[in-house]
Amino acid sequence: MTPERPGPVPSPAASPVPSATYRLQLQPDFRFEAAAAAVPYLASLGVSHLHLSPVLEAVPGSRHGYDVVDHARVRAELGGEEGLRALARTAREHGLGLVVDIVPNHMAMSPRHNRALWEVLREGPESPYARWFDIDWRAGGGQVLLPVLGAPVGEVLDDLRADGGVLRYHEHAFPLRDGTADLPLPQLLDAQWYRPVWWRLARTELNYRRFFSISELIGLRVEDPEVFEATHATVLRLLREGVVDGLRVDHPDGLADPGGYLARLHEATGGRWTVVEKILADGERLPDAWPVAGTTGYDALRHVDGLFTDPAGYGELLGRYRAFAAPQPDLGGDWAATVRRAAYRVLTHELATELDRLTRLAHRLCAASPQPAPRDRAPWALGTALRELLVRLEVYRPYTAADAGEVVTGEAAAEARLAFAVPEEAGAVDVVRDLVLGRYGDGPDHEEFRARFAQTASALRAKSVEDTAFYRYVPLLSATEVGGNPGGPALDPEVFHAYCARVQRDWPATGTVVSTHDTKRSADVRAALAVLTECPARWADVLAEVARAGEGAPDPQLAWAAWQTVFGLGPADGGRVRDALLKHVREAGLHTGWTEPVASYEEAVEAFVAAGPCGAPGERVAELRKAVEPHVRANVLGTALVHLTMPGVPDLYQGTEHEYLALVDPDNRRPVDFPTAHPATGSDGESREHADGTGDAGSADGTGDAGDAGDAGSAGGTDGTGSAGGAGGAGKTVVTRAALALRARRPGAFGGAATYEPVRAEGPAAEHCVAFARSGDVVTAVTRLSLRLAQEGGWRGTTLPLPPGRWADTLAPGREFTGHARVEELFADTPVALLERVGDE
Repeated sequence: MTPERPGPVPSPAASPVPSATYRLQLQPDFRFEAAAAAVPYLASLGVSHLHLSPVLEAVPGSRHGYDVVDHARVRAELGGEEGLRALARTAREHGLGLVVDIVPNHMAMSPRHNRALWEVLREGPESPYARWFDIDWRAGGGQVLLPVLGAPVGEVLDDLRADGGVLRYHEHAFPLRDGTADLPLPQLLDAQWYRPVWWRLARTELNYRRFFSISELIGLRVEDPEVFEATHATVLRLLREGVVDGLRVDHPDGLADPGGYLARLHEATGGRWTVVEKILADGERLPDAWPVAGTTGYDALRHVDGLFTDPAGYGELLGRYRAFAAPQPDLGGDWAATVRRAAYRVLTHELATELDRLTRLAHRLCAASPQPAPRDRAPWALGTALRELLVRLEVYRPYTAADAGEVVTGEAAAEARLAFAVPEEAGAVDVVRDLVLGRYGDGPDHEEFRARFAQTASALRAKSVEDTAFYRYVPLLSATEVGGNPGGPALDPEVFHAYCARVQRDWPATGTVVSTHDTKRSADVRAALAVLTECPARWADVLAEVARAGEGAPDPQLAWAAWQTVFGLGPADGGRVRDALLKHVREAGLHTGWTEPVASYEEAVEAFVAAGPCGAPGERVAELRKAVEPHVRANVLGTALVHLTMPGVPDLYQGTEHEYLALVDPDNRRPVDFPTAHPATGSDGESREHADGTGDAGSADGTGDAGDAGDAGSAGGTDGTGSAGGAGGAGKTVVTRAALALRARRPGAFGGAATYEPVRAEGPAAEHCVAFARSGDVVTAVTRLSLRLAQEGGWRGTTLPLPPGRWADTLAPGREFTGHARVEELFADTPVALLERVGDE
């Protein structure tokens, strides 16, 4: 039983909790003025707030804004502070507020753009900005290692030159320490507070904390009150002045003390609505003490996707995948083994410098300990113990010494000891675990060790799971999503209901998402892929056929992933598929990689994609996709409606109110072309979708038809797919608009004081109808596993016992239901229903 969370922190009256947010990816090609032009349309959708990607000054040309260089200024390339204020005014005129994404963990390692970093490199540890950055001055001989050279320094010395008070290397510029400009070049380099080195040394020699393994992003020390104030002053001023209403906090797991940071932020903002990008592992809970509204919503994504994944069919699909690709258990054949091997690889390669720093700190603590137990521990033994414990963590990190015991478990320690050939040396495991649990003291060095252990654990989990194992373990690509659990992706509806009840009780204002700028595939692509769990044998037969007919794949795991990619995406530009699959194989790191690319393999991948999935054999996969399109549609609409009406604050990613088919970034970060006026009415922002779900306008973003062309087919009927209903039924845009309008019309049904109650169908096909009531005023009902439902004979008299009252169908005006509604009638034209209580029976 999960303990109840203390009462939620109230938001100021001037800044209410959003009813729904809409994420916009700002970039030089989509500035504040473009966002302002889209406001009338976005307001017409029914959202309450715009959710903006980072708005502070970033590296010129940045397409995402997470590489901040100046916290004091709003980004000029987006229109500057005046542009942001103008956007806020336009939003207010249309009843919308603004939520902005902030980046407390890191800044860009770009000295020529980052003035604070420039000053540190010029003045060294005595600079007033030195406290900003997480630099280990003890390492590297007192110099900050800068991994920017294309080869060892001796081979590129002629490319380095002093130019006045600046050291230049191609496009890079670094400040020269006072009095060193006239020194001969070798001596000049030795005299600086930094050392330009070959980029490959970053893996083992780097002496500053970075974002994961990205050396271009340097860690900030926002745990220092002075640094917090300096880096948050502009955002806090914009909050006070009413320009901004709420915050999304990027990557809190990278911070030394996330809880302390969030408490300081909560106090500074006056309790404004704030969500954190915290990835919760399966079964993990957000710390109760964090004064936030909740997460950004990846936990919701996992639960929504799980509803539409067939557990039995997934097991068969896994078996078919293993037979087709024959992967080694730890290289894609078994989920847990694949994660473990990936973790070893990441920790000893990409994160080797982080492990080394942690080992040095542990050895220093042990050597200086007043207690005998930690002494006489060799650095290699402590490093081994750290490695063996870190790879066994099943969540991203511990947060306090009190919860560390639940993360770094005794069972994990027992397994870690087995890595030592000499049992006496295995005592290092207990020493390291006790350091993590705070059993050897609470001094500054002990606190630093615990913080760095947690930070390293977070980076390891992200890199080994999200950026490696997800690309090696590929039986079902829709399961390899941020926050997902590919080892067990399917969820029983009762598990989903329990999750929703817990969210409504503990975190009613948390964020929820199904597509974001970071999802590896959009919700609509994943919805299509989930159908494969309902027809694993058909999928395997098609794959066997195309494998015989098509260009030979470089390896069978890639082939399986490539064919699933084109099935999920549908007809698309082959270049998008090629780019996504090249990223896939580089992230997997089995045959090529980002830092050690194998040209011959990558050329083979490109040739296979062009001749196979995007060539003539791909038409056979397209035929299967077309055959199951009604079931894809059921999943698409079900996902959308559940997301928009479950507990929490739904965040719509740009363009996803329509059919939105996107792959991993940068594919999912392309600009969206928003409509400005409806051709029929001339009014700003009206829907371009007809009431029957067909459209009259082109693509909203280049990935799908704004009119939901895929929705034009039938979707309700006796089997849950619309075979009895003929063409028609509500499309995704209609469903989105109806749900958002209902949230705005009945805010009490969805807010903090709302209720969530499962509504359980009765009859032979009850498991295929998932329904819930919100506060007795709204009922959501969706079709689950519609292909299997059709194979089993349809609804066969299944009913849904509605709560008392008369219930109007918001997706089909004029239809009403009472009592035990026949599910076949409820889903006559559309595989989902959104009912609103309109009176007593």
